[in-house]
Amino acid sequence: MLIKKFVSGLVSASVLLSGVIMPVAADTLITVQGMPVGSTVSLGGTVVPYKEVTFSAQIPGRIKSIAGEEGDQFEEGAEVIAINDDDLLAKRRAAWANLANSEAALRNAGVQYSREWISPYGGEQNDAMGGLGSMMKGFTNPMQGMWGGGSPGMDRHAQLYQQGTMVEQARSQIIAARSRIEEIDTKIRDAKSIAPFDGVITRKFVEVGDPVQPGQPLLKYSDLSKMQIKVEVPARLMPGVKKGMVFKARLDVGDVETQARVAQIFPVADVDRHTVTVKLDLPPGAPGGAGMYAEVEIRDINVKVVDLPVVPVEALVWRGSLPGIYVMNEQNKREMRLVRTGDPVGADRIAILSGLRIGERIFVKGAESNESGSSWN
Repeated sequence: MLIKKFVSGLVSASVLLSGVIMPVAADTLITVQGMPVGSTVSLGGTVVPYKEVTFSAQIPGRIKSIAGEEGDQFEEGAEVIAINDDDLLAKRRAAWANLANSEAALRNAGVQYSREWISPYGGEQNDAMGGLGSMMKGFTNPMQGMWGGGSPGMDRHAQLYQQGTMVEQARSQIIAARSRIEEIDTKIRDAKSIAPFDGVITRKFVEVGDPVQPGQPLLKYSDLSKMQIKVEVPARLMPGVKKGMVFKARLDVGDVETQARVAQIFPVADVDRHTVTVKLDLPPGAPGGAGMYAEVEIRDINVKVVDLPVVPVEALVWRGSLPGIYVMNEQNKREMRLVRTGDPVGADRIAILSGLRIGERIFVKGAESNESGSSWN
């Protein structure tokens, strides 16, 4: 009974093991290790969709239909927005009628050319005079050539050339009419915006019935199945950024940390800000959405890499906003020492910039207890 009462009174400091009272280990004493740590720069960026297009009006008119609202999903090839094309359809019918007229003119020109070729002295004048005109020409034209009154061969060549020219003009009119139809068909296709990939409408700029002019934005369409971080990297940091490299990123949603892989590096720097646009792929399922703020930590290779003390995060003891660590001093007593922390190293360690040396021994667990031997440095 006495042993049990004694144990129950010292539960927080000891345990009963096989009938023997053993002290509980309150602290874990470890030796500070060093690790090469370089300087990193935190750059602010924006979460953007993997693909995004802005549909703009290609023809003047009024909005005829919009397939949905912001957030509605569509498959590739679906009609997203359309402009009224009644005027274009009327012009197309007129163009087809013009094509029919041109084809009729070509047939007529072909007939006239054939008649001129078969009947040397035929033609419109012969039609006006009847068959007698052709007979008279047969007698008079050779005589005109003999007496110098004309050249029957030259006249025939001129008439054939004239009829041939009419045939070529009719063919050219057909080509022009068909080109006009193709032009109108292109504008009719431009009146409709088709989804180039599976995605969603992210923003609308117009509503049904609104008048639009060529070049006016209509809506934004994005592929949100894959997200990226778009960041402007100063040119001096670009030697340390290569395609495929992985950097630590922090998202504005719950201050979530994740890894982002460099997917695209723009080939030209901005002439005003002297920065290079870099896009990094976020892992699937990462929280957040397009337009949100994000930070990417880029290593600065211009700063020399140094060995810094690296300790477990659990070794830090916070006094307000000041971090400290319990250190075993030269007198083998626990001593509270203020430190200045650097960047995290991995998931559970942190670099110490000042206040601690590599090789010193520190307490990790139970550091909150205040012993009489502890002191402030």
